[in-house]
Amino acid sequence: MGLRIKMNYSTQYIAQQLKGTRENMGISQRELSTRAGVPQSHISKIESGNVDLRLSSLVAISRVLELELALIPRKYLSAVNSIVDGANSDTAGQPPRPAYSLDGEE
Repeated sequence: MGLRIKMNYSTQYIAQQLKGTRENMGISQRELSTRAGVPQSHISKIESGNVDLRLSSLVAISRVLELELALIPRKYLSAVNSIVDGANSDTAGQPPRPAYSLDGEE
């Protein structure tokens, strides 16, 4: 599942991303609850959009799902999206290229 950064930070969008990532990792709500320290009933409400997502819950859940939260200045959003897209692409079965390289490296 490719994560595309959008300027629409609605709770529903974030909830869908969290749920999709959890499912892709094969983690149940119960396991996520245990590992994140967030009640399973709260995770269920977050994923269904029935509760306002608190920052502390978002951070705890994101860490377990190996997601990084970042505040990106709008003027750099296109550049960040290009880097993410390039890092997620798979060209002709070759491993993805790093998003950057040091001088003299291939």
